[in-house]
Amino acid sequence: MTKEGNLKATNIVWHQSSVNRQARSASRGHKSVILWFTGLSGSGKSTLANSVDKALYERGVASYVLDGDNVRHGLCNDLGFSASDREENIRRIGEVAKLFLDSGVIVLTAFVSPFLSDREKARSLVDEGDFVEIYCSADLSVCEERDTKGLYKKARKGDIKDFTGISSPYEEPKSPELTIDTGNLDLNDCVDFVIAKLYQMNILSKG
Repeated sequence: MTKEGNLKATNIVWHQSSVNRQARSASRGHKSVILWFTGLSGSGKSTLANSVDKALYERGVASYVLDGDNVRHGLCNDLGFSASDREENIRRIGEVAKLFLDSGVIVLTAFVSPFLSDREKARSLVDEGDFVEIYCSADLSVCEERDTKGLYKKARKGDIKDFTGISSPYEEPKSPELTIDTGNLDLNDCVDFVIAKLYQMNILSKG
């Protein structure tokens, strides 16, 4: 975990932890991974991520959800929703998720993350197999019908600018590890799909 971006600070060296990721995973009895939930607002990302988190907790698995709104209350409270701010938002989340991965925790991120390039940058921070992109593929019409936060109505009125799906684009994943029709499937079935994927990848062990 020593990949570095464009560092502005000088005279800094990556400090290797005395306890590495493999040791933490062995102690916990499961591997760590980044589960990156992406999709339109209202597609069920946060609901699914938190439900999977609960299912993992009940199995004694160490996991944590990084939710888009929650992160913008603190770590990213200086960012808006312009293209550049969205890019920086996802860059920060990718770096935080990478730290969780190194700690041996299954980290679930629930962000619209609308741009392919930003998601690929997040993926590039970690090794192959450490990043599982989960596309919550609910149609825009379903998301608007739900409109749990009333955001689509505001966006249609022009009260919210740069709103994904209305005045800003959403770029669908080209080859996600998992695509789930969260617009039509039962929540429990969606959770089962994710848990099954973790067993398939040997992140979780049936033993």
